Amino acid sequence: MPHRDQEITLLRQQLEMLMKERQGLLRIVGASAALIASLDSRQLPAGAVEAADQVATLINLLPEESLQDALNSVSAEIEEEDSVQEK
Repeated sequence: MPHRDQEITLLRQQLEMLMKERQGLLRIVGASAALIASLDSRQLPAGAVEAADQVATLINLLPEESLQDALNSVSAEIEEEDSVQEK
C-alpha cells in the first residue's frame, strides 16, 4: 500500500502542476485575445499584422469554453464586431 500512496501523491502533485500551467496559459491567451481585439490592423507594420493574424487564428481554434475561461482569467471582454461598428 505505501507504494500506491506514493503514486497517488505523485499524481496529485503532477495534476496540481498541470492546473497551474493551464492557469498561466489561460492568462496568456486571454491577454493576447484582448490585445488582438483592440488592434487596428491598418496602423500596424506588415510583420505585426502577420503575427497578429497568426495569433488570432490560433485563438479562434480554441473551444469556446476555453476561450471564455481565458478571457475570464484576465477579466477581459471582447466586443462583438456589430457593437463596435455601431459606435
